[in-house]
Amino acid sequence: MNTITISYTHLFRLSDACGIFEHAKLTEPRVENGYCVDDVARALVVTVREPEPTRQLADLTLVYLNFIVAAFTPDGTCHNRRGTDLAWQDDPGLDDHWGRALWALGSVAAREPEHADAALAQFTIGARQRSPFPRAMAFAALGAAEVLRTNPAQLTARELLADAAALIGAPTRRLDWRWPEPRLHYANAVLAEALLAAGALLPGHPRTQADGLAMLRWLLDIETFGDHLSVTPVDGWATGEPRPGFDQQPIEAAALADACARAYDDTGDPTWRDAVLLCEAWFRGTNDVGTPLIDPVSGGCCDGLEPTGRNENQGAESTLALLSTQQQARRLALAP
Repeated sequence: MNTITISYTHLFRLSDACGIFEHAKLTEPRVENGYCVDDVARALVVTVREPEPTRQLADLTLVYLNFIVAAFTPDGTCHNRRGTDLAWQDDPGLDDHWGRALWALGSVAAREPEHADAALAQFTIGARQRSPFPRAMAFAALGAAEVLRTNPAQLTARELLADAAALIGAPTRRLDWRWPEPRLHYANAVLAEALLAAGALLPGHPRTQADGLAMLRWLLDIETFGDHLSVTPVDGWATGEPRPGFDQQPIEAAALADACARAYDDTGDPTWRDAVLLCEAWFRGTNDVGTPLIDPVSGGCCDGLEPTGRNENQGAESTLALLSTQQQARRLALAP
């Protein structure tokens, strides 16, 4: 395949000295809608994954990190929404944004020596909490897995990872529904990825890793049609509902790419590497509508795949989904 070139131009356009704006009208950020931890955390994961960051990317890493740290309360709960006046607009909680914030902090702790101590200190505070929501715990588990990469004995991370795996649970025994929930929702592959991480990093959890692989294998099969990815639509999917479904969101392809990249790293099975490249191709137009979501001029990603085309707005979530998928594909494209 061709060399994957990643453009951070739209990331820079959406970002300022405080964070990254959540929404865009076409390519222009909707400043009036402010920021959210969900997207700042995604952005922080992307910037610290870049193996050769420019000065501009390195500067944004610190901007995003400061935003995430400021979102936490002393008890480890986390705000999400912030206005341009820098005031928090919601009560702190333990929803997905909390989990994504811990994922980002763990990523900094593992990959950014200059900021690792500060990130780990905040991670440890937030990771003492427990969310009742499986996806929030799965995102947090990815942060715990990052911490354990460089500090395998870190007790708070180990306990969080184990509790996340327990909350997610095992898939059903039904061959037609190898999933722990009765319905697919959003960012589905993160549940499987959290189990993969727990199985690989926690002693005595081989069944957990096997469950994660079984779930991911089933999900990849469900979300593949012929030679292309056909991801779960925004309203979810259950057996008996028509496919393909719309609108399809970039976050679903990105979550699948991350999980398959981890499965490849853990097993060396080239099937998982090929799946990551399939996710990247989805953004380039190898999808149910034959429509690219990448804007080669702006460097951004359109907000969704629709039955007759695409949503032309290029917000933060979509663009970050593209960037993270490209990062995984670029890394694995060179793998044997």
